Amino acid sequence: MGAPIPRRPGGWGVLAAWGIPILLVLWSFNGVRGELAGFFTAESATQMWAYISRLWPPDRSPEFLLLVARATAETFAISVAGTAVAAAIAALLLYFAASDDVLGAGGEQESASPGRVMGRRAAYLAARAALNLMRSIPELVWAIIFVFAVGLGPFAGVLALGAHNGGVIGKLYAETLENVRRGPVEALRAGGARRSSAFLYGALPQAWSQLVAYTFYRWEVNIRAAAVLGFVGAGGLGQQMHIALSLFLESRLVTLIAAVFILVNAVDLMSGYLRRKLDAAF
Repeated sequence: MGAPIPRRPGGWGVLAAWGIPILLVLWSFNGVRGELAGFFTAESATQMWAYISRLWPPDRSPEFLLLVARATAETFAISVAGTAVAAAIAALLLYFAASDDVLGAGGEQESASPGRVMGRRAAYLAARAALNLMRSIPELVWAIIFVFAVGLGPFAGVLALGAHNGGVIGKLYAETLENVRRGPVEALRAGGARRSSAFLYGALPQAWSQLVAYTFYRWEVNIRAAAVLGFVGAGGLGQQMHIALSLFLESRLVTLIAAVFILVNAVDLMSGYLRRKLDAAF
């Protein structure tokens, strides 16, 4: 006999699947209807055009272009270092954030005593709570905290990106590990391998390419975040944009926006190229 034909979802299921998201979107826009109405007025358009007209021509003086080049390099460095810190945090917590559903419990070389089980459970909950806490605090808030801790400059931006994205990447890593095939892990555990060995040789090799892909994806996101962190004193292009806005130097703002645009696209291309090479290697 052939496989059974799956039943089509009922009318109420389809209605809920489409109706609930639509109602949520309508409710969300209802809360900002006054602001939306003000956006599409002639006065708003006039004010926007008046400000945009002050942005031209862009500042192309050699001294300022050199400053922009240095700020661009600093933003790039912040994004790379911040992503490296985040990946290190995520990697350190990954083993503890992996559930027993993935790695199993017990084994011929490891007794699953109640104390050991409770200890693993406590470590799992602590690791998951740490990841949730780190990613629930936005980069800008982390940047303000670290500016007070280490002072103004790019190092605060690196720590801010590392703290927030450590939680984000750690969550992605842990979810990736939850989806690996259980067969290799179970075979190792059945042969007497310890939990750590099953993690290193059974689960991690399956997830490795996806972990690397997620890391590069977050780097693409971090290059945009690094350009914004400067608004709270974390260096880079964002700090120069904040100075230009504060001093009403609109012509400099266009040059800085162009630098952000070029940098973001360059990193996107570089990250995509590296991901393709790594996919081919794995």
